[in-house]
Amino acid sequence: METPEESSGQAPAPHAPADNPLRQGEWYVVQTLSNKEPGAKRYIDRYIAENELDDYIFEVLVPMETVSEVKQGKKSQRQRKLYPGYIFIHCRLYDDDGQIIQKVWYYINGADGVIGFAGGKNPAALKKAEIDRILTQVAEAEGKEVPKVQYEVGEEVKITDGPFLNLTGRIDEIDPDRGKLKVSVSIFGRFTPVELEYWQVERVTEDQ
Repeated sequence: METPEESSGQAPAPHAPADNPLRQGEWYVVQTLSNKEPGAKRYIDRYIAENELDDYIFEVLVPMETVSEVKQGKKSQRQRKLYPGYIFIHCRLYDDDGQIIQKVWYYINGADGVIGFAGGKNPAALKKAEIDRILTQVAEAEGKEVPKVQYEVGEEVKITDGPFLNLTGRIDEIDPDRGKLKVSVSIFGRFTPVELEYWQVERVTEDQ
């Protein structure tokens, strides 16, 4: 299907400024295979550059946060996806007549790791409040670390490692910088504070 620019016989100008009508677009949700989100982004970004599609596809977003974990005194970090199985694409998907721009549609759907647009053959753009919330999450996560698992004082946990294995207790203190908890455990009928690392406990669920 021809776009208005193609039907006029004029190729769209590369690197159109932000106020150029060609750069008007909306945000769409695209589903990907598990753990293929970064690969799909790289594929699409590379294709945009190689085929001068930056007048149609403006940004591919994989929202991430930095997760830290302290285990046996050693701290590690990794990137965790905020929306596993999804990427967000800011693009011009529909032409002025409300018809899907085929080269955008087929290219994104054909990218490595992509399952397809959320919404099927007639995807709806995200509402402004929805994409604003996602972008705010991304901005707030930048330069920050969050614990892999977050606990609260007073929460009941089960010990999964060490001499107090399988005992339950309540959290009295939390030290996120060291990745440690102080848990009150009942031993011989008396509550005793025990210092444990995050990975040595798990939340108590109703069926436990």
